[in-house]
Amino acid sequence: MRVQSLNGITLESLLTRLVEHYGWPQLARRIDINCFRSDPSVKSSLKFLRRTPWARTEVEALFLDTDFPD
Repeated sequence: MRVQSLNGITLESLLTRLVEHYGWPQLARRIDINCFRSDPSVKSSLKFLRRTPWARTEVEALFLDTDFPD
């Protein structure tokens, strides 16, 4: 199931779903962000993504492009 819009989806829930789908290593390969490679956690990644618009945009784009199972 491909998501069409981010309306009503929190950054935390989309990041958690991406981590569940890809895992941290694959996520770090898809988006080269240090917080995904070095001792990754949802909390530290959220802090970085909230302060870094370009990174958040990449994560949101990956979320929208990912074909999640139903």
